[in-house]
Amino acid sequence: MASAKTAASPAAPHLLNPNSTQIALNKTPPQVQSKPNDIVAEFNYYKDPGDGSPPAPAIIGKPETYDRPEEHVRMVVHDVRGEEDKLSLDTTGFQIYRHVSAEKDFRDEDQVKRVYYPEIEAMMKEMLAFPLSIRVSYLGKKVADELSTGASHIHIFDHTIRRQPLPQPTSTSSSDPSQPKPNTALSDPVRRVHVDQSYAAAPDRVHRHLSADLVPHLLSGRFEIVNAWRPIRTIRKDPLGIVDASSCPDSDLLPDKLIFPDRVGETFTVKPSPEHRWCYLHEQSPEEVLVFRCFDSDEGRGRARRAPHSSFIDERYASEEARESIEVRTLVFHVVDDDDDDNDKKEA
Repeated sequence: MASAKTAASPAAPHLLNPNSTQIALNKTPPQVQSKPNDIVAEFNYYKDPGDGSPPAPAIIGKPETYDRPEEHVRMVVHDVRGEEDKLSLDTTGFQIYRHVSAEKDFRDEDQVKRVYYPEIEAMMKEMLAFPLSIRVSYLGKKVADELSTGASHIHIFDHTIRRQPLPQPTSTSSSDPSQPKPNTALSDPVRRVHVDQSYAAAPDRVHRHLSADLVPHLLSGRFEIVNAWRPIRTIRKDPLGIVDASSCPDSDLLPDKLIFPDRVGETFTVKPSPEHRWCYLHEQSPEEVLVFRCFDSDEGRGRARRAPHSSFIDERYASEEARESIEVRTLVFHVVDDDDDDNDKKEA
């Protein structure tokens, strides 16, 4: 079973490439700023060649393949503060969930996994109101005998910390194993509009991160990929913007392949549209977790299946200290027994 890790730029370097072909669009945002902290900001969308061809694959280890032509589009970004109760994973594709973590610094990798992972798991269970939840351990615990209960399950498969690294000591002495293991893979904010997982590639995540004997049962029901994005300190510079899923049809998404030495991944890149409704939470605090959906296998009940997102520059805070945040990615399974499944079909 794959162990959890800190995902950094190697996980999706084509999203971080600073040398992309830039095609500027100085469009007037079509939407209206109606609140004091609604702002206008620029977003980097994919420049569709218009011939029906998908983006060329990005190949890990070949930076020349990371290049993507971009359209820079100015859009109104709506501050959702005060409107949190109108947001949900099923309608907008994201929501704000208040949660206080015992972890404050996020500088010790082992402690992040030991302390923060269980916190996020418990938070997700509470938020999703699972009637019965059994953890599928990222350490490899066998739970096949428990899966037959029809309970729901959460698996944390990685996390990304975005901050500037601390200065490294100049001492050449051997490392002390008793000292905390520092975060060594840190990443800058991603300024390309994207979705972390394409529909076609989402089941591969299950196969990659969970034991083969569990996969058939886990994939027999609905499953999701849901991210939990938390500021480490209150966010002013480089906030995370997210598109209301209901304003972005699937026709605005294009599969974007990422070729690793041992596998092929696929995300969605996004074409621009004046209909996209961008949102953010002004001065988001560490107690305000942005939870958003990257995939939902359920196609038939009108649920939001994904929410495109990107960091953006708020010019009011461009000179502030660099943003610090942690993003945890989870697999969420809604496994039901045959009787429950039959009842759902009758009600549908």
